[in-house]
Amino acid sequence: MKMRVAAAAVASAALLLSACAANESGGEAPGGDSGSGLTGTLTGVGASSMASAQEVWVANFQTTNPDVTVNYSPDGSGAGREAFAGGGADFAGSDRAMTAEEVAPEALAGSRCAEGSTAMNLPVYISPIAIIFNVEGVDELQLDAETLAKIFKGDITNWNDPAIADQNPDAELPDLQITAVHRADDSGTTENFTDYLHVAAPEVWDAEADGEWPYEGGEAAPQTSGMVDTVTNGTGTIGYADASRAGELGVAKIKVGDDYVEYSPEAAAAIVEESPKVEEAGLSPNDQSIELDRLAEGDVYPIVLVSYAIACDSYADPNTAALVKSYLGYIASDEGQQAAVEAAGIAPLSAAVSEAVAGSIAAIQ
Repeated sequence: MKMRVAAAAVASAALLLSACAANESGGEAPGGDSGSGLTGTLTGVGASSMASAQEVWVANFQTTNPDVTVNYSPDGSGAGREAFAGGGADFAGSDRAMTAEEVAPEALAGSRCAEGSTAMNLPVYISPIAIIFNVEGVDELQLDAETLAKIFKGDITNWNDPAIADQNPDAELPDLQITAVHRADDSGTTENFTDYLHVAAPEVWDAEADGEWPYEGGEAAPQTSGMVDTVTNGTGTIGYADASRAGELGVAKIKVGDDYVEYSPEAAAAIVEESPKVEEAGLSPNDQSIELDRLAEGDVYPIVLVSYAIACDSYADPNTAALVKSYLGYIASDEGQQAAVEAAGIAPLSAAVSEAVAGSIAAIQ
């Protein structure tokens, strides 16, 4: 993918996800060994897609580690990568991996990493991106990649367009203008969505994958919550968001091969299993980035995001290194992943990916 780090297009107030620890039962709780001896404050900034998961991860971890405060601010993937590189965060959450150029020591000179350190991308959150819509009288919708690309590019502007109607013969599509909503900020969700469109419908979507929306037109909304609110409160709206935030909105099935596939954690996990690890010169030896295969067929859902925890290989402050290792070790563990399955409906890491991530976290210094 062609990537860039950019400031968010629309400034937004940070939503601070910090749970005050309580250990009322006196027993052990999720998030590590009780009595760990860890103390201090850990700061993360990044993807709003994983906000729900981060809430439960923070609460569980702090319950077990009452002398630790974890703050995660879901300002968006671009803001997270920028904060991490600039020294404003101990770790970042991002819906796309940082490139070799972005994690090089010279690019991290102002960060909290030790001098000369690179950084690693660690997949911790796998989730489908739902195509959400709000069209009165339409409960189900089926779309192929080309039609979806034309809708979001502005080439298809009405809900009863033949390209949509032909794929939905049982739907009563209204003569109504389409309002296609995209993210206003630099978003990893946008980058994954536009990557799918560029790979699956290149003749229509001629812009390469990017966290910033590449075309004019449509309606812009900040962060995941803004996207969901805009689609919910609009008329004839369609957008895209982490599936855990779809709520009561309609969600389209996407054509894969000859079938239309409904999003699910299992279908999202299946495409990750079909995808290779990124091989790029200059990446940390501990890096675990995944190159998603958007054209995989079978019972897979192709519009999926893998969110990464981005951490230094080596930190300038030993206590920060200990906090990062412990917190990221928890969220990547079976226990942490299951907590996110229940809270956010993610697809948990496979055994092989989990083992690789655990090895990388153990190497943090």
